[in-house]
Amino acid sequence: MNILSPLRIQAKNKGVSTGVNWLASKGSVIDSYSPVDGKLIASVTTADKKTYDAVIEQAKQAFIEWRLTPAPKRGEIVRQIGDELRKNKQALGQLVSYEMGKSLQEGLGEVQEMIDICDFAVGLSRQLHGLTMHSERPGHRMYEQYHPLGIVGIISAFNFPVAVWSWNSMLAWVCGDVCVWKPSEKTPLCAIACQNIVTKVFKKNSVPEGVSNLIIGERETGEWMSNDKRIALISATGSTRMGKAVGTAVAARMGKSLLELGGNNAIIITENADLNIALTAALFGAAGTAGQRCTTTRRLIIHKKIYHQFKDKLVNAYHQLKIGNPLEAQNHVGPLIDKDAVNNYLNAIAAAKKEGAKFIIEGDVLKGRGYESGCYVQPCIAEVKNSFAIVQHETFAPILYLIKYATLDEAIALQNDVPQGLSSSIITNNLREAEQFLSAAGSDCGIANVNIGTSGAEIGGAFGGEKETGGGRESGSDAWKAYMRRQTNTINYTDKLPLAQGIKFTV
Repeated sequence: MNILSPLRIQAKNKGVSTGVNWLASKGSVIDSYSPVDGKLIASVTTADKKTYDAVIEQAKQAFIEWRLTPAPKRGEIVRQIGDELRKNKQALGQLVSYEMGKSLQEGLGEVQEMIDICDFAVGLSRQLHGLTMHSERPGHRMYEQYHPLGIVGIISAFNFPVAVWSWNSMLAWVCGDVCVWKPSEKTPLCAIACQNIVTKVFKKNSVPEGVSNLIIGERETGEWMSNDKRIALISATGSTRMGKAVGTAVAARMGKSLLELGGNNAIIITENADLNIALTAALFGAAGTAGQRCTTTRRLIIHKKIYHQFKDKLVNAYHQLKIGNPLEAQNHVGPLIDKDAVNNYLNAIAAAKKEGAKFIIEGDVLKGRGYESGCYVQPCIAEVKNSFAIVQHETFAPILYLIKYATLDEAIALQNDVPQGLSSSIITNNLREAEQFLSAAGSDCGIANVNIGTSGAEIGGAFGGEKETGGGRESGSDAWKAYMRRQTNTINYTDKLPLAQGIKFTV
């Protein structure tokens, strides 16, 4: 199966594009190895500083023209991108699966998210509305409107190598912004494939060069972007550690940042829960994508009356998980992204045991036929205390912690007692429990679900979290406002100049 051919990716790639041309660079070379089989997929040249600056300057020039293109016309171009993604869904989904390691169905689902956000953005392009307010001064009209920001820098993570970029770029484009994308250095080929798809549409529509820009690079490239006053907004997805560095750098230059950082997500399973729903939610949330979603279920907070019953069900279900090549439909769990992720997994297990965790399904690195890459691990389960240091930390691996509770107040307090605040869930058939969970005294997360898991989100709702998750919101609802600047306008249509608040000023 030739995954790269339909997406026009060659064995050796330039990693810098302004949406029309691929630029030569003297940067280093990144080799992309698949965690599925350990094989080299392709090599990519990163951006050097000179090439980076050329891209930013091209983006600045493109913005001058793109911002004046009517928003519905920008939306029509995004609609065409959605059509191209539909044509390439199978090939791009396979590449996502092969380069990142998630199951093929999840890879295809990620591309579907891109298609969905294109559809959302098309409708949004005719709804970038402000408000009209009554003025206190006679003969005056007051209203507000939104204008594009300029250059939007997008720093994305490996676990969603294409979807998160699309959440940002499709909205930014219909808002009139231009984009500079630095993808994860662990998944550069997915980004090159997306840039090829977008370039085809942009050329067809004579879009100015520099509206869609791709810069392959490592940590240093992200630092260039974060400190660059020419970039109006940095949207960064990744670890809390990375987000703090980005947020600090952007704030120091009075720029705008949109941060989507770590999650430490819990499902509360009450004594009134449907245990079949709870089991499916926990299993997919904890083991799906090998625990490498920001919305992965990392903690189960289970009522003491059903604790042992549910634990037995969960252990039985874990023994039925099939681990292997994610491109094969019968497998539920694929590999971790690389050997560093495997080491983090092993270190977390060791730390949990040192603190007193009791593992009811042991973790291990899998060996033998089909596991040659060394990136396949056993999803594991441990009984812990929420106060353990390792439980307070997000480990990007399939490690699930079980915690027992007696009252709902206690369960909610346990759920909230971590630094992160992304996604949360309660499984219950009791209306009072559900409403308490969703109240101001309930979950402190940006996402709170009832009778579904923590993992997975629809593009129609704003996605993001609180506390060390960063406070950013992407995708649906009114998240588009992050990509625009608000302006209040007052018009005097009389021949007099009354002042606000009744102030008198005569000369």
